[in-house]
Amino acid sequence: MASSNETVNQEQGFLSHLIELRDRLLKMVLAVTVLFVVLFPFRDRIYSALAEPLSRFLPEGTEMIAYEVASPFLIPLKLALMLSVFLAIPFLLYQVWAFVAPGLYTHEKRLVGPLLASSTLLFYAGVAFAYFVVFPLVFKFFINVAPDGVQVSPDIARYLDFVITLFFAFGIAFEVPVATVLLVVTGVTTPEKLSKMRPYVFVGAFIIGMFLTPPDVISQILLAVPMYLLFEVGVLLSSRFKIWVKEASDARDQMQEEESNAPTTVQSERTPTGGYRNSLTDSDDPEPGP
Repeated sequence: MASSNETVNQEQGFLSHLIELRDRLLKMVLAVTVLFVVLFPFRDRIYSALAEPLSRFLPEGTEMIAYEVASPFLIPLKLALMLSVFLAIPFLLYQVWAFVAPGLYTHEKRLVGPLLASSTLLFYAGVAFAYFVVFPLVFKFFINVAPDGVQVSPDIARYLDFVITLFFAFGIAFEVPVATVLLVVTGVTTPEKLSKMRPYVFVGAFIIGMFLTPPDVISQILLAVPMYLLFEVGVLLSSRFKIWVKEASDARDQMQEEESNAPTTVQSERTPTGGYRNSLTDSDDPEPGP
């Protein structure tokens, strides 16, 4: 009988988790849909703003072209949808956090919350760095190296794929501090070992920049240098975080030790005859007579 009750409780708990997961997924889809409905009327302006770092360097009288028949409609539509997801990232991450938070320990909650917030801000910072710093330099370089007699007229679909790739490359590259802290927290490595790996990280940053960016030196350097600097920031933060975790652990152990060494409180209860008895030593049965 007891086992059947436990089975029923487990099934009810599993169903409640599924219902909560469904509700949060619906909220996420609804948030993206609302943003998409708001951004859809401005899809052409959004694409023009995205293409501005390239358009400013195009030769006079030259414009971007569309190879496919449906591209003038589908590409801005695709961009509006992707921008909706991009803007909804904080809300999406909050829904994920709210779903998994009840199953985490207190110290895990203190860790995961700041990591989610910092990773979101760093991803946005990487995208902004790509748009405002990298794009103008890269597009100016590409157009200036075009051979004489070659008219540069990029396709709008190819351009969107190109800039989205760079956005993700720089957004992920800016997550280096978060990855560094996670490696230290999970015990995979230590700040001291990371400090000794600086030469390898420096070379690795340029190798990663070579694979994630177009085949030019400028974009490779613009990705590799910030990545290495962010690695140094991650090493510094992981050292500070390690000290904070040790202090918190020592404080928790001291509190537990004090609680275990605390004297047991002896309670006295009034007896029916008007006297008192010790609740830890006296029994409720009357003492036997002589």
